[in-house]
Amino acid sequence: MEIVPVKSYGDLSREAARKIAHLVLTKPSAVIALPTGETPMGMYRVLATWVKEGILDLSQAVVFNLDEYLEIPPSHPGSFRRYMEERFLDHVRVGAHYIPDSEAEDPEAECRRYEGLIRDHGGLDLVVLGLGPNGHIAFNEPGTPFESLTHPAELSPETRVRQATHFGGLDKVPRRAITMGIRTIMNAREILLLVAGEGKAGILQRALLGPVTTEVPASVLQLHPNVTVILDQEAASKLSRREFYLIVKQSSRKAG
Repeated sequence: MEIVPVKSYGDLSREAARKIAHLVLTKPSAVIALPTGETPMGMYRVLATWVKEGILDLSQAVVFNLDEYLEIPPSHPGSFRRYMEERFLDHVRVGAHYIPDSEAEDPEAECRRYEGLIRDHGGLDLVVLGLGPNGHIAFNEPGTPFESLTHPAELSPETRVRQATHFGGLDKVPRRAITMGIRTIMNAREILLLVAGEGKAGILQRALLGPVTTEVPASVLQLHPNVTVILDQEAASKLSRREFYLIVKQSSRKAG
């Protein structure tokens, strides 16, 4: 596990964008799973700027979204399709973009279709993740089995409360979503975890140094052989130098 501490959110955004750019420059047709939320917004702005300036070409890259709400139209202001269009895809050209169908009549069948698309593209080269305040990755809430593939997920009350402002009230927040499963994520060849802000410091410490448990879904990343964690100073505020060493040592041992 590589730990990349940076001073600010701006630095985090640039480092994350550099990671994606390096992959795409090495493999133009890279298959990348991308997140939504507040943390990756700066990364998308940097990538869009580099594309506009001719520094980066994403026109062959394949993008999969990690997740999408169920039972709302794709045009809904709170949908992740709208998020991706407004913050990224309206500003760059990619080879292909896939996102779960928010209006799927049979969500289970939609999940199987989505897994099949990932397989058809040769698997995920890179998964970019944020870290939820309860340790969730994508919409894999605490208690999600580690062997899960793409599946319909029940959103936790905590997650729904945090999304209420995007939907005009808690009662309007969807209760379910389709999400890549933990096994789907762990099958990726490389994982990039972005963590920003003091509010994530405690759960980051548990995810990287605590026991590997379904109660903290992000803790499973300790077992992946190729993880990079980019964190700003606020997110790193509860990690000592000794703990940085322990994270790298434990991850090397578990991967071996």
